[in-house]
Amino acid sequence: MPIAGKTSLKRSKPNYIYSVVGVALVLLIMGIMGWIFLNFHKMGTAFKEDIQVQAFLRTANKDTIGQIQHFIATQPYSKDVQYVDKETAKKIWNKDNKEDWATILDANPLPESIDFYARAEYVNKDSLQKISNQLMALYGNQINELKYPSSLVNNLNEKATSFGLVFLVIAIALCVIVIFSIDNTIRLAMFSNRFLIKTMQMVGATRGFIAKPMNIKAVINGLISAAIAIVVLFILIQWAEGNITQLKQIRDMKLNFILFGGMIIIGVLISLYSTHLSVRKYLKMKLDDLY
Repeated sequence: MPIAGKTSLKRSKPNYIYSVVGVALVLLIMGIMGWIFLNFHKMGTAFKEDIQVQAFLRTANKDTIGQIQHFIATQPYSKDVQYVDKETAKKIWNKDNKEDWATILDANPLPESIDFYARAEYVNKDSLQKISNQLMALYGNQINELKYPSSLVNNLNEKATSFGLVFLVIAIALCVIVIFSIDNTIRLAMFSNRFLIKTMQMVGATRGFIAKPMNIKAVINGLISAAIAIVVLFILIQWAEGNITQLKQIRDMKLNFILFGGMIIIGVLISLYSTHLSVRKYLKMKLDDLY
């Protein structure tokens, strides 16, 4: 009997390794989706507030320009308001287009402008149109036109709504897949312990005595899997933030810690639950049915 038990334990070790890695991969996928879900609203806000509105000026009177700039800055829809003179506009154009027109043109054709970014809740077709109408009604003699990427604004809102619905469906489906995947992975690892469980029962061990070490092992494996998934997810988040500036701006460590905690809880609970069900299953089975 002891020899059979030792043999079963030796056979089970590789399966536990595969189980830990398998659960870690599933938790990682869940963590990536969870991170996107938790930051979805903030990412949308950051992208919206990166859209610039330009009020091109007719007037060159500094006092009038100062009044217009002050008015826009005091409105609830604006942020980062700045006055761009002709020379600054030229530098921006040269930087964006990577060339200097001074070798071709003597005069600077670019108008002066007051540039600002609209807050996310105002970045939609109707709100921006109301802002444009308001400014033109008040300063129509001083402002030539208001310009913003209207097609981008429309597409951004439409795609955000569509993406949100699609993502919600995918997230729900993924949660179901994650739970079943972890459950099947744990049960597969426990399959090699079926003879050991039955042997311990046959020599008089109680259900609690048999289940206790395996439950402890399940908790430890769940913690290890979660730790691996969290480390890899943290590295991926750092990489994403390094390549996409907006992601670094919306970083919320509190949400990240909530996500990491959720991964730990899910990894441990599902591992423990699956192990408990497997032990109970093999205790109820007859010896001949184990083959």
